[in-house]
Amino acid sequence: MPEVPDLEGYRAYFNRRLPGVGVGQAAVTIPIVVRAPKEEFAQALAGETFAEVCRRGKYLLFPFRSGRLVVVHPMLSGRFQYCDPGEKRRSKTAFVLGLDNGMELRYFDDRLMGKVYLAVHEGELSAVVPRWSEMGPDAMSPELTEELFVQRLQKYRGQIKNVLTKEQCVAGIGNAYADEVLWEAGIHPYRRRVELSDEALGRLYGAVRAVMQWATLIVAERMEAEGLPDDHYRDHLRVHRRGGEACPRCGSRISEITAGRRITNFCRKCQE
Repeated sequence: MPEVPDLEGYRAYFNRRLPGVGVGQAAVTIPIVVRAPKEEFAQALAGETFAEVCRRGKYLLFPFRSGRLVVVHPMLSGRFQYCDPGEKRRSKTAFVLGLDNGMELRYFDDRLMGKVYLAVHEGELSAVVPRWSEMGPDAMSPELTEELFVQRLQKYRGQIKNVLTKEQCVAGIGNAYADEVLWEAGIHPYRRRVELSDEALGRLYGAVRAVMQWATLIVAERMEAEGLPDDHYRDHLRVHRRGGEACPRCGSRISEITAGRRITNFCRKCQE
């Protein structure tokens, strides 16, 4: 699932290419993914001009100068192509925007789990995007101070990894980066939030900020150098999907537990 660094990478990539570019034509090719009638989607976007792309939580927003927005929630397998029209389309391409710079912007989703929404203006997002108004502050937002972070976590009592990945608590952290954040903070993923001291929660806040910042830099640089990926970059992660390898901090073996189709990796020695 794309998380903050992945979507920040897309945001940076598109903001070097899309603002000021016009949409010549738009087509919905898989209606089940686009939560608007395909004719309405195509007519609304034809003739629009891109403004600056932005992100909230695990949503990527494509605003236009008219105020309209296309909101993409990629879920597990949503990806983008920014390419020449002659390049072969992926089989699960859900929409295509033909641009006046000669390129196409495509969204494809191999599992068809993602969702694409069309809003007339920003004030309509809560009505158009389910649970939009329930989302917590973004993990990278300047408004998410340590005090606010701790306050929001204190609303929950369960396992700290589950709490971190709740969009209602803090938006943008998923399974992979929750492992990285908890390793950075030295906190066991199955510890209950109520067992953690204020000092531990402060470490966790610092880890969220640090991990999101360095991972975003890596992902954004790779996207710019290599182009949009077919899968999410994960080879820079220290513990996630590295079960059986040596912990980079203490050298102990990294544990791996699979529960509910979700993999959790952590170090039993240096995460308490």
